[in-house]
Amino acid sequence: MKAHDSAPSIVPEPSTGTRKPTVALALGAGGAKGLAHIGAIEEIVAQGFEITAIAGTSMGALIGGVYAMGRLDVYRDWVCTLAKFDVFKLLDWTFSGGGLIKGERIIGTLRELIGDVCIEELPLAFTAVATDLDRDREIWLTRGSLFDAIRASIAIPTVFRPHHLDGRRLVDGALLNPVPVTPLIRDTADYLFAVSMDGSARTAPAAADETDRTEEGGFGRQVGEFFSRILPHSEDKPREPSALDLLNQSMDLMQANLSRMRLAAYEPDLLIQLPRNMSTAYEFYRARELIERGREEAREALAGWSKSATPLRPS
Repeated sequence: MKAHDSAPSIVPEPSTGTRKPTVALALGAGGAKGLAHIGAIEEIVAQGFEITAIAGTSMGALIGGVYAMGRLDVYRDWVCTLAKFDVFKLLDWTFSGGGLIKGERIIGTLRELIGDVCIEELPLAFTAVATDLDRDREIWLTRGSLFDAIRASIAIPTVFRPHHLDGRRLVDGALLNPVPVTPLIRDTADYLFAVSMDGSARTAPAAADETDRTEEGGFGRQVGEFFSRILPHSEDKPREPSALDLLNQSMDLMQANLSRMRLAAYEPDLLIQLPRNMSTAYEFYRARELIERGREEAREALAGWSKSATPLRPS
C-alpha cells in the first residue's frame, strides 16, 4: 500500500485567507508504532486544521519535531524504503554506558537526512518530553538542538544509553508521560488533540506479510536471538520469550496504564487511539502499513467528533 504517494502537503505553513481552526497536538510514545503519527498528522491537516503546537514523547517527539521542521515528507519517504536489515544496520550495539544501543548512528543518519535546528527557531511551538533519572522528574525540552531533545526523549531504559544534556541524565519521556497533553494545556490553539499508541489490544492486529515474518527468521526473531545469546538461560527449559519480547510487553503494559491515568486527568478535545498490539516497537520496516493505519484511525476519530459540540479553548 503506497500511502505516501498521494499524501497531502505536510509542511507547516501560516494560514492564508479563511482562518483554519488551530490544533495543539500531543503525540505519544510507541517505537515503530509511532510511525502511525505520520498518517494521523496528514489526515488532520487534510481535514482543514492548522497545527500550531506539538508536544511529543519518544517516537512522538521524533515525528513531531520533524513535522515542525517542515521535513516530514522527507522522513516519511525514507522510512518507507527501510527493509528489516536496514533497520538492524542502524543500531550501534554497545555493552557499556547503561544501554545496549548507543543511539549515535540513528541520530547521525537523521541529522544528515533532515538537518538540525534550534527548537526556538521552529515555526511552531514544540516540546520534547524526557525523564530526568537523577532528579526523578519529567523534563520539557523547548530550547536547544532539536535532535538532542529527540535523542533524550527516545532513550528507552536499558535499550538506549541515557542522553547527557546540560548535566542531566535523560531517558525516555514515556516513563512518566507517555501521551504529553500537559505541556499543551495553556496553549492558545482552538482544540487540543492527542494521538496515543496505547489503545486496547485488538484480536486481529495489522500484520506483516507471513513470508516477511518467516524469511530468515524475521527481524524480531533475529533481535530476540541476539538477546538470548548474551543473557543467561537454561537449556533444559522450553523456549521462552526473549528478553526483548518481555521488555517490550512490560513497557507496553506500563505505558498503557499510565496513559489511561494521565488522559483521564488531562482530557484532550479529541483522542485518536491506536491498538497497542498493531506492531512491536521495532518493526520499522512496516512503515507504509503503520502510516496508513494512523491515517485511517484519525479519519475515523474525526468523523465521529463534533466541533460544534466541543467548545473552543480559551485564547
